[in-house]
Amino acid sequence: MTNSQSTTVTAWSQNAPLLVVALLAVDGLHFVFARALHGRLPPVTSVALVLGLATLQIAVVAAARGQLRFATFWRHRWFFLTIGGLVALSTTINYAAVEFVDPGAASLLSQTSIIFGLALGVVWLRDRLSRRQWIGAALTLAGVGLISFQPGDYFRFGSLLVVMSSLLYATHAALVKRFGSAVDFLEFFVWRLATTTGWVLMAVAVQGAWRWPDTGTWLLLFIAGTVDVVISRALYYLSLRRLNITIHSLVLTFSPVVAILWSLLLFGEWPNAQELLGGAAVVAGIAVVTLRRA
Repeated sequence: MTNSQSTTVTAWSQNAPLLVVALLAVDGLHFVFARALHGRLPPVTSVALVLGLATLQIAVVAAARGQLRFATFWRHRWFFLTIGGLVALSTTINYAAVEFVDPGAASLLSQTSIIFGLALGVVWLRDRLSRRQWIGAALTLAGVGLISFQPGDYFRFGSLLVVMSSLLYATHAALVKRFGSAVDFLEFFVWRLATTTGWVLMAVAVQGAWRWPDTGTWLLLFIAGTVDVVISRALYYLSLRRLNITIHSLVLTFSPVVAILWSLLLFGEWPNAQELLGGAAVVAGIAVVTLRRA
């Protein structure tokens, strides 16, 4: 990595508030894109093409900078294959789940990953929270509960799929935090995307699920790959390098609030009183955890 590249990445990674705000602005769109592609292609094919287009974009950048080195992948092959497989399965499950649950509910239910992230961070990675941060964590999780567990049948098949996906993604985040920081960021990102795409392409071949998209679907796939993978996941991993996994997981509990705003903007759906109360608790909890963080 050149000095200018290193300086750019360092500047971004040290500006945690900016990273978090930018990440949250796009993080809530994941299930919106999944629903938009539903019915156009089989879920596994949509995932393969979204990830493939994103991988191509990052690979071009890495190659142009001389950072597309197969030796890096081979040296860390078990790490990349493991996290790539976890993300491939998690993303495919999410794209399948939107057949059974609407994007707003799916986005809210996906915040169960916070519980998994907290457990992995505290128990496995030995993260430690101050008393003030524990109070913020409790307040944040209470907000997630208020938003997520609304009256109705939330134990449908689609909901269980989202919770399962959240566990897989939280596990991948813990592995990245534990073993990924030593790898140059751009090289890490390109090989994470490449291995994830490889796993999904194998699933497409095994299932015989390939379908050729029409022109409109190609455009949607490209937008999804750029926004939901290239931009969103780059911000995700940069913030993960800056924050410990427990704080990182708690900050992402703001995602349901952003998802509500996207739902209002795109579908005209206004949150009910319970969702508003939960959102307020989430915002307050994040403020307690992150402001003046040691």
